[in-house]
Formats: sequence, C-alpha cells, structure tokens
Amino acid sequence: MNEPILSVRNLNVTFPGLGRVTHAVRGVSFDIGNEKVGLIGESGSGKSLTGRSIMRLLPKAAIPRADRLRFDGREILDLPEAEMRHLRGHRIAMILQDPKFSLNPVMCVGDQIAETCRIHLKLGRQDARLRAMELLEKVHIRDPERVYPLYPHEVSGGMGQRIMIAMMVVARPSLIIADEPTSALDVSVRAQVLRLLDELRSETATGLLFISHDLNLVRRFCDRVIIMYAGRIVETLPAARLHEAEHPYTQGLLAALPRLDRPVDRLAVLRRDPTWTEEVAP
Repeated sequence: MNEPILSVRNLNVTFPGLGRVTHAVRGVSFDIGNEKVGLIGESGSGKSLTGRSIMRLLPKAAIPRADRLRFDGREILDLPEAEMRHLRGHRIAMILQDPKFSLNPVMCVGDQIAETCRIHLKLGRQDARLRAMELLEKVHIRDPERVYPLYPHEVSGGMGQRIMIAMMVVARPSLIIADEPTSALDVSVRAQVLRLLDELRSETATGLLFISHDLNLVRRFCDRVIIMYAGRIVETLPAARLHEAEHPYTQGLLAALPRLDRPVDRLAVLRRDPTWTEEVAP
C-alpha cells in the first residue's frame, strides 16, 4: 500500500487560560491519499483548527501536539518555520472561505497571482505575469486581460474564489485544504468551483481535505467523510454511505436536514449525549 500524502495521529490543540486549559482538538487521527476527504461538523467542532494545524497557521496561544503529523513522508509539526514557509503554498495549499477577506484589498488580483508565481516558481516579473494570465484562463475566467488589473472588490464572489484557487495551485501542491470554499457562493457558481477543483486534481496526484457544513454537498463531492464533534472525530465512512451513519451525532445532523420528498412541520433537534465529549488524554 502506498504511503498516504498526509498522516495524522493523535493531534491535540489546546489553549491555556486562567485556571483551565481548553481542548479545542482532541486525539484526531486520519490519513489522506489521492482522494477527496470531507471534514464536517458544527461550527466550533474543530474542523478549521485541524486544517490550520496541518498548515501550522494556529494562533500564538494555541499549543499543538501530535504523535505524528507527516506530510509526504516528512514530519512537519516541529519543522523550522523557514522550511514550513517553503511548504505552504508550494506543497500544501489552503483555500479560505471568503475571497473578500482572503485577498489583499489594495493589490490587483493579477499581481497577487504573479507574486505567488515569483515566490514559488522563482520567475521573473514578465514571466510571472504571463503565468498568472495562463492560470486565470485555467480557472475558466474569460478575458484575463480585463480581469488582471481588477481589485478584489471589483470581482464577483465566484470569480474571487477562482482567483484564490489559481493562487493556490501555482506550484501544483500535493495537498489542498479547502475551508468552506463554496459557502459564500450561489448553487450554480458552487458547482463550477467544485468541477474546477476536480479538474485540477485530475492533472496530478493530489489529496483534498474539504471542510464544510454542507452534508449533501460532501456526500456528492467527496470520496470519504470524517465527522467531528467537540474537537473529536466521532465517525469516518465512505461519503456515498453517509446515510448509513451509526453515530447518533451524525444521525442527528442528517435528521435536521430539510427534505423535499419528506416535508415536515418542524425539523428534528439534535439531542446531545455528555459521553460524546469525554476527554481524550493529550
């Protein structure tokens, strides 16, 4: 069996406070190969913190620990920051939720892509501009010459997200972490962005960690799904079999989804069990 692109074992993220320690991520373990893995759960369940732990982009107050955090066969948790900066954007890319807050508002979008090309591909100014134009075309933006000098506030949400994706795939990363990349988009644009991610993944062996609240989207788009609750993984199963989930938390999430074929006067309310939050030793 081939070694996974990413291997995580017993990942814990804690935040020391006055007289107590908050365990935000507890004993998380999973592998990602050349596949699309969905990470779902409620807000505050630890999904984004898990993704940011892989990128080593946690707040200064956070304390991450893990028995293993291995990317492409290399332990990265204690990697010097200079080496980690080389991996970010080059070998591991992260697509954030809303381009309005992720892109630099005082720099035109084309120059932002070109700057990424210059940093990771070591291209000259003119070559970086040409490569940025190619990438704009690659993410299905018509008339790149017109779009290149625009600022983030001048592009639509869907176009902004495609620009973010263009920046993230400059160096053909082995792992893409997409944190709610479609939540700010309408249904038709969302489908275009997902097709684009699939197209880019088909060109090279790439693992995708797709963080989302949308259970139906993950069920259709991903190969495998991980469900998190209160910082812990409670269940992992093939995405196509999400409806066969056995954990009561996952069942509760599914029951709370509105369905056209089974209209109800009131959606089910998730009933929580204190045993779901049992502490895991860090």
